[in-house]
Order: sequence, then C-alpha cells, then structure tokens
Amino acid sequence: MEEKVILVDELDNEIGLMNKLEAHQKSLLHRAFSIFIFNDKKELLLQQRAKNKYHSALLWTNTCCSHPRPNETLLDAASRRIMEEMGINCNLNYRFNFIYQTSLENNLFENELDHVYTGLFNGSFQFNKEEVNDFKWISLEELKKEVDINPENYTVWFKIIIKNHLEKII
Repeated sequence: MEEKVILVDELDNEIGLMNKLEAHQKSLLHRAFSIFIFNDKKELLLQQRAKNKYHSALLWTNTCCSHPRPNETLLDAASRRIMEEMGINCNLNYRFNFIYQTSLENNLFENELDHVYTGLFNGSFQFNKEEVNDFKWISLEELKKEVDINPENYTVWFKIIIKNHLEKII
C-alpha cells in the first residue's frame, strides 16, 4: 500500500503530497490509475478486492488500481502494481483520464483523477492474496448485465468507467 498520494489540481498539476488515508478522509483530489487487462477472447480480468482493504473490501473491480508514488511515472506505477497485485507482466496502453468523487464507508471519500490503462494478457498468473480475494474473466456483455443486476457488488469507480467510458477501453 502506498503511504503518500500525489495531490493534483483538475489539470493533473502536482500541488503536494499527503498521507493516503488523510487524503481519503479529507476528500482531496489526488492522482490514481486503473488497469483493465483483456485476453484474446476479449474477456476482461476482474479482481475481487481483499477483505482487509480499508474501503470497498470484497467488491469486484477492474484488474488493478492504485496510486503512483512520488517521482514515479504513471506507466511505471501501473506496471509495478499490476505485477505486485496480479503477478502479470504485459504492455500497458494509456487510454484516458477522468475525475470522480464519491463517499465511501468508514467516513472516507474518493476524489481521484484516475488515469486508465489497458493491456492484453493470456498467460497464467499468481495474484497477491493480501490485495486480491479472487478473480474471474468475463465478457463485456455478461459484465454489463451483471453490473445492472447487482451494482452493489462492484466498486464505484469501476461502475463509472463501465457506464460512461467503456467505448474508450475496448
């Protein structure tokens, strides 16, 4: 888990550093990234967040998400975290970014400028059980139906991307 997050303005200019938990308590805008890994069948790899996560525990979400460290590029951070969380090494492609803000459980808030990456991976992998409870490959058609039927099973940022930005990642 990253200890510090990079605070940014709406144009992604760095304006400071803050303890990660404090930034989530104060709802301050900070830099983040989300990774969507697909296979050759065009299925998306989802992860179920570990039960010990301080927010959104056991919810299903995109393949990996996190925050870059100070003085770390977004691509380096995304490549590092996809390996740390999922045990996957693949090329990542930058797609877009967006800002979202929401309240979470435990009096926490998300206020993130989220940079979205995609990648292609077909091999086997070993996920980190401290970060991930489970995983599954799912078609986008099945995923859209599942999110509509059971939205409470998915993270807020993931639902925003699926609902508003899906065409940018496929």
